Amino acid sequence: MGRVTSPYRTPTTADLAARARAALASCGVDLLALDAAATQSRQTLTVRSPVTGTELFSVPAADAAGIDAAVARAHAAFGTWRTTPAPVRGQLVKALGRILEAHRDELADLVQLEVGKIRAEALGEVQEMVDVCDLAVGLSRQLEGRTMPSERPGHRLMETWHPRGVVGVISAFNFPVAVWAWNTAIALVCGDTVVWKPSERTPATALACAALLDRAIAESGAPADVHVLTLATRDAAPALVDNRQVAVVSATGSERMGAEIGPRVAARFGHSILELGGNNAAVVAPSADLDLAVRGIVFAAAGTAGQRCTTLRRVIAHESVVDELVGRVARAFDGLRVGDPFDDGVLVGPLLDLGAFERMQEAVADAVSDGGTVVTGGDRVPVEGAPDAAYVRPALVRMPAQTDVVRRETFAPILYVMTYRELDDAVALNNDVPQGLSSSIFTLDQREAEAFMSAAGSDCGIVNVNIGTSGAEIGGAFGGEKSTGGGRESGSDAWRAYMRRATNTVNYSHDLPLAQGVTFS
Repeated sequence: MGRVTSPYRTPTTADLAARARAALASCGVDLLALDAAATQSRQTLTVRSPVTGTELFSVPAADAAGIDAAVARAHAAFGTWRTTPAPVRGQLVKALGRILEAHRDELADLVQLEVGKIRAEALGEVQEMVDVCDLAVGLSRQLEGRTMPSERPGHRLMETWHPRGVVGVISAFNFPVAVWAWNTAIALVCGDTVVWKPSERTPATALACAALLDRAIAESGAPADVHVLTLATRDAAPALVDNRQVAVVSATGSERMGAEIGPRVAARFGHSILELGGNNAAVVAPSADLDLAVRGIVFAAAGTAGQRCTTLRRVIAHESVVDELVGRVARAFDGLRVGDPFDDGVLVGPLLDLGAFERMQEAVADAVSDGGTVVTGGDRVPVEGAPDAAYVRPALVRMPAQTDVVRRETFAPILYVMTYRELDDAVALNNDVPQGLSSSIFTLDQREAEAFMSAAGSDCGIVNVNIGTSGAEIGGAFGGEKSTGGGRESGSDAWRAYMRRATNTVNYSHDLPLAQGVTFS
């Protein structure tokens, strides 16, 4: 097993803090006011970088009362925003997209600093923000209803869609800006207002995004409180989830988090959009293009150090190709440069913290106890100047069966490999996990591809052919089934989750016939 370390010297904590503050200032955050507020605040959040595993500086945080006040402000703004014409609402999002594009590098800096993504992935996440703004601007002129034939003469039957109210957005650390944009851009053009509670691990990126949106709000003349940022700890989140003025809660995070939020929102008859865990598999068929499969598998498994909900965690390979496939993936894993994500040559950055590494080690140990064999990886990679950071080599583990450890999602780069003989067996393995987010099949057999995408095939919300499980485009609705939550965000008709439907009957005749031929005279 090879070990590759980066010769690039990791920046110091002071270097990273200075870089973060420079990016914040460029995005319009008043650093003097921020520092003063942090000094005076009873609660603070720490900006921490997984690049070094150290704390950079603190920012003020809200308590439950602060969240209630934020919701009240957004609810008041909703009264004006819901009656603003949708194409006019679109102009706000259009302005936001232009501003985000102009600050692409600063936002990518912050994503790298707080998440540890390599530059290409950080820039790609920022580009997702710009892309979803473009989609939402077009959507602002296409929030269509429908008309249906009425059984009554002189009547018109139709459906119309209206804003729901305040949308509470709870985002996760691993996509600190894209998921916010998916929700916010769509909600704003739908006529909703937004209260955003980002992950407590990524307050700096949130401050930058909120400042840029504030600028777009001012330029477009929209009400100031159509978007309100509230930095808060996890303990304060129930104030947002339980507030009856929050019509929709869109939450991205763990299955455990979703299991807590979903029932609480439902108990007050609110609406939720849940994007939770993924335990994604790729089936590799006998006819697969192995060159293509290896490339797709390696990025999907190792990208973002395995910290994506769409990360590839399971390979289900046909017994005739599994040995060659495992050998090629192992060599690719050993050749990945692991280290400081600011080094251009690095492909795998750090895990979020040492706790994530410990959970990874526990999962690998459980897999071995279940009869698994570690082919390569799973070890910690020392990086100069970062003793408190968690850099790891992606692990490749062959499993004799799909055991409990394989069925649970470990948010780290562990790829389990199993075998199959018949396609039905591969589909059964793909579906035999609690989660149902993303899946793929590598095959040149059209019948196999169609079967995998059919109603009797993969039970996931995303089903791909000849690409990996990660890297979804914003034009398609994103989300999954089962314990993944069932929510849908971004493209297609995902906008409907942010609006309420009204069925309208218009009588333009002089008579009053009743439906179903009922007479009442």
